[in-house]
Amino acid sequence: MKFKSEPNTSAGEFFELLEKSGYSWPAKIEGTAKENGFEVPQGTTVLAFHFQDGVIVAGDRRATAGNSIMYEMCDKVIPIDNHTLMAIAGVPATAFEMGRVLSHNFEYYRRSQLQSMSVEGKIRALSKLLKENVGMAVQGLGVVSPIFATYDPIRKKANIHFYDMLGADFQIRTHTATGSGSQIIRGILEHEDLWGEKPLAERTREQAMTLAIRLLQTASQFDSATGQARPEDDIFPTLATLTEEGYRFAGDDETAEIYKTSMERGNS
Repeated sequence: MKFKSEPNTSAGEFFELLEKSGYSWPAKIEGTAKENGFEVPQGTTVLAFHFQDGVIVAGDRRATAGNSIMYEMCDKVIPIDNHTLMAIAGVPATAFEMGRVLSHNFEYYRRSQLQSMSVEGKIRALSKLLKENVGMAVQGLGVVSPIFATYDPIRKKANIHFYDMLGADFQIRTHTATGSGSQIIRGILEHEDLWGEKPLAERTREQAMTLAIRLLQTASQFDSATGQARPEDDIFPTLATLTEEGYRFAGDDETAEIYKTSMERGNS
């Protein structure tokens, strides 16, 4: 008995199915980036974890396209408003545009409603942008894997959220990382939290920044897409903290000094 084989579903039919399910996007390109020979710049690696006063968000500075290093000074931790940070792995162009849209929307809401948008509203706003971007993401042209950190003035606590490609958000209680080097450092974060000198949430700002630098440096040893710190060229990871007072980026001099002490053996 012979069975008639099902026809292969084309990319066009797949996108039509997504549109019927409620997904839409402003532009479509037939085929995937790989099929069309595109090398889309990607940014990796970023991480976030709770420390004593709030949340630290950090990222390396390298952007790549395939096997090529495109840029070594990419800022992957983006301030959205005074109490919100977004760290991005994936396509910087798409992520930066999302950051601009969120920043504009949050400020417009604050001015028009005479109050800041709620934490829940901010979280859902990014989910909506990711959902609208799914068409570009599945083609490999606009994949964004963000970490979203925001301070909740009602609960007096900084929160970390991780998102999947479709916009589903997951609140992170301790730590998270994303990007090509994330698998290397997630295990280290878990080990440090469970069996380190003290849990991550009990560490000081300086201890948190020291760990973040070491983690990114470790990732760069095993992942070519993660950029190493290069003191001779004044290239260091981006480090930012988020507390009740708002976000704060570590300055160049502070980062250089912490990097220097972080790389010394036996210095915790």
